[in-house]
Amino acid sequence: MTAHHGATARRSRTRVQQAALGVGTVFLLVGVLGFVPGITTHYDTMDFAAHHSDAKLLGLFQVSVLHNLVHLLFGVLGIALSRTAAQSGAYLIGGGVIYLALWLYGLLIDHDSGANFVPVNTADNWLHLVLGLGMVALGVLLGRDRQR
Repeated sequence: MTAHHGATARRSRTRVQQAALGVGTVFLLVGVLGFVPGITTHYDTMDFAAHHSDAKLLGLFQVSVLHNLVHLLFGVLGIALSRTAAQSGAYLIGGGVIYLALWLYGLLIDHDSGANFVPVNTADNWLHLVLGLGMVALGVLLGRDRQR
């Protein structure tokens, strides 16, 4: 692929594809950063999946190996599904619904119980709400453009 062809491919992406690519890239970055000591505080306490880990991305968002792997998966999916407008819209809306479900899950469980295996804390809950609403809104609003 030539540099010109790559630039043409980028310009020909719809707004919903650009959004899916951007969201996917951010998720991929967050997933990687969750494994970086220093950026993730108390890194040495990180478990695969447990609520008693003190590892926190940016000192705020509770993470585990599983949590980081979910971010990496969402990142790879966003990038892969950004190839078409239809797949991009499905990724944004579907992913947003999953994050809204995760927000509800975080509200309903006791954060100090074994049910908090992801794990999530209050900061994660608010972030999941914003992510879920934002992704659904991007998928719905930008998906309309491709239907015109």
